[in-house]
Amino acid sequence: MNPTEYLFLILAILIGNCLLRIIVELLNMSSLSFRLPDEFQSWYDPQRYEKAQRYLKENTVFDLIETIVTTSIVIFFIVLGMFNYMDRFARILVPGEIVRGLLFAGLLYAMLQLINIPFSFYHTFVIEEKYGFNKMTVKTFITDTLKHWILGIVIGGIALTAVLWFFMKTGSLAWVFCWLAVTLFQIFLIFIAPAVIMPLFNKFTPLAEGELKTAIESYARAQNFKIKGIFSMDSSRRSSKSNAFFTGLGKYRRIVLFDTLIAKHSIDELVSVLAHEVGHYKHKHLLKYIAISVVTNGLLFFILGFFINNPALFAAFKMEHLSIYASLLFFSFLYTPINLLLSILLTALSRKHEYEADHFAVTTYQRPQAFIDALKKLTVDNLSNLTPHSLKVVLDYSHPPVLKRIKAIRQLI
Repeated sequence: MNPTEYLFLILAILIGNCLLRIIVELLNMSSLSFRLPDEFQSWYDPQRYEKAQRYLKENTVFDLIETIVTTSIVIFFIVLGMFNYMDRFARILVPGEIVRGLLFAGLLYAMLQLINIPFSFYHTFVIEEKYGFNKMTVKTFITDTLKHWILGIVIGGIALTAVLWFFMKTGSLAWVFCWLAVTLFQIFLIFIAPAVIMPLFNKFTPLAEGELKTAIESYARAQNFKIKGIFSMDSSRRSSKSNAFFTGLGKYRRIVLFDTLIAKHSIDELVSVLAHEVGHYKHKHLLKYIAISVVTNGLLFFILGFFINNPALFAAFKMEHLSIYASLLFFSFLYTPINLLLSILLTALSRKHEYEADHFAVTTYQRPQAFIDALKKLTVDNLSNLTPHSLKVVLDYSHPPVLKRIKAIRQLI
């Protein structure tokens, strides 16, 4: 392909992706039903159901504005050759491919974060505040943002340094070494995240002795599910929304309950939710995701190898110099359609896994109504959409729509 063809292809991908998001979100809003589904008749009053629909509409419009603005900025950067100016600046300031690459990536990261800050601030302190979800102070928002930046710089810097070094030193096998290095680094992060990263943002307190802890431990023993501890997380410092999850692998597994979840649910409901999470482990869903991630990383680096220092691709971006670090960025635009296809497949697999975990929870804890009630409470409390459009589900839903989950559970009773 020549530079013009590359340029038109990349612009088509960017604009096409933006149009796809617009179409999907408009279809999703059009699927809103003014009639409350029978399953939720006794759970939603008319005012709260209307509030949930307003919440979806406001978030949808906000997300579309953010998508359009971000896409427009990226297109202007490409057409005006701004990436070349950033590369010039990096080359003037520092020598060496790796250091220049880190500076170039740092400038891009800073630009993206500066674009994101006003959107994130508005979403948190206007939309989430308006609908009663936000509990975050401006101070917490600033400290969280700074922590995310530092983590992004450290983690991203380590990964980028390794990738650049391997492509500089290992020739045609560079994609293999990058694949192995990034995979090992991702697995390492899975292990250290519960002990090092997550406590930077939330406080984890061991669950106090009592009926809830006893019920959880009893269920875990019955399923031969070993855990290192049961913790409550102070999520109420940031949001009133609820959730629960497991962290860690092997003997380092921990159960984590949002404090908002504990406050709103009965013991049977909480154990049912945790039984669902145990189902993920029993079905080895996490290990399957890791295996899939390893394969997709390999595919990504294999294809990337064909685009390193591609003169026509660099000319499309008006670049004066070839570099490995800029190759990574430009390739990411071309990889977008493949990533979209992989995302569709992965979300479909995720929805299948959620049904399997639901089945496990119902058949092992044997309190299906408690689990249904828990799902309904989470849906109502979080103002979740009851009637998403099927295309929205295909593209974005890692969990099946709640009405379909409840229907599947009732078929087990």
